[in-house]
Amino acid sequence: MSSPRASGAEAATAPGGTARKLIVVILGLAALVTLMLCAFALPSVNGGPHQDPVGVSGPAQTTAAAEKKLDGDAWTVTVYDSPGALEKAIHDRDIMGGIALGAEGVDVYTATAAGPSTAGALTALGNTLAEQQQAQATVHDVVPFPEDDPRGAGFTSAALPMIFGGMIPAIALTRLFPGHSGLRTRLVGVLAFSLVAGAAVATFLQFGTGSLDGNYWLTSLGLSLGMAALSTTFIGLEALLGFGGLGAGSAVMMLLGNPLSGLATGPHWLPAGWAALGQILPPGASGSLLRANAFFEGTGALVPALTLTAWVALGLALALIADRRGRSRSPRPAAAQPEMSAA
Repeated sequence: MSSPRASGAEAATAPGGTARKLIVVILGLAALVTLMLCAFALPSVNGGPHQDPVGVSGPAQTTAAAEKKLDGDAWTVTVYDSPGALEKAIHDRDIMGGIALGAEGVDVYTATAAGPSTAGALTALGNTLAEQQQAQATVHDVVPFPEDDPRGAGFTSAALPMIFGGMIPAIALTRLFPGHSGLRTRLVGVLAFSLVAGAAVATFLQFGTGSLDGNYWLTSLGLSLGMAALSTTFIGLEALLGFGGLGAGSAVMMLLGNPLSGLATGPHWLPAGWAALGQILPPGASGSLLRANAFFEGTGALVPALTLTAWVALGLALALIADRRGRSRSPRPAAAQPEMSAA
């Protein structure tokens, strides 16, 4: 008579069971590839200005015409009294750029470091307005990328290293210090790694490739906070749900956080709902914090810093829940039995 375990194994290795397992695996992998394609392709296909904040200045008649031309879902227009006020609004992160209309021509004010796509679209629009007035358009890049990296290639390539900087230490420390007994060691390890890795990435991008500007220590701490937000969340998910939780968290950050971060284009180049989701996730918040610290002297850093701090708190909370659950499940030492003396 065969045991239930043996019969279960025979059913799993039967031709019908093998075929069903193969079908499930193939369908699951196909769904994963399709999800990856949607996550990376849809933001690019639907990319464009979505309520992108810009400014205009000049005579009332010409600014009214420009405001009417820019009216729609693509741009959010604010009228300023002078080109100086418009330029100040760019530095204050109130707008992404603007156009100053005057009798002598058209001045286009851009901030390539805030969003290269918006800067290119405003430049093209300024040239069109200048041709209509038979004038010349002059472009002023108010906040450009550094001279050593004028296209911002180093900055835009920082998304994946930040994600892997949170994922790899979580996986490695989970392997080295597994179980409930190693949970606190894993948390201390990922926090220490985040500080070291943030300083290393900032050093490479600022002094190695010249891709970043601004205060080095502020940029370094911002990068460390972004990596800590990812790594503590991964540690908490793994401690509470096992490697399935770690895998699910990694998939979300890779498939949604990376393409929706807006690091290459700026968040206003994504549809409103996608942009909001991207800025809530750690990769998008890390990119916005890096942009604010590296190019705008910390202006606009508060919201992404608070977002990343909330993710760190979430990861620590998950780890605390897992720690308490592990303590409640750990076996307690048996009470010492009094020795019985012989009669």
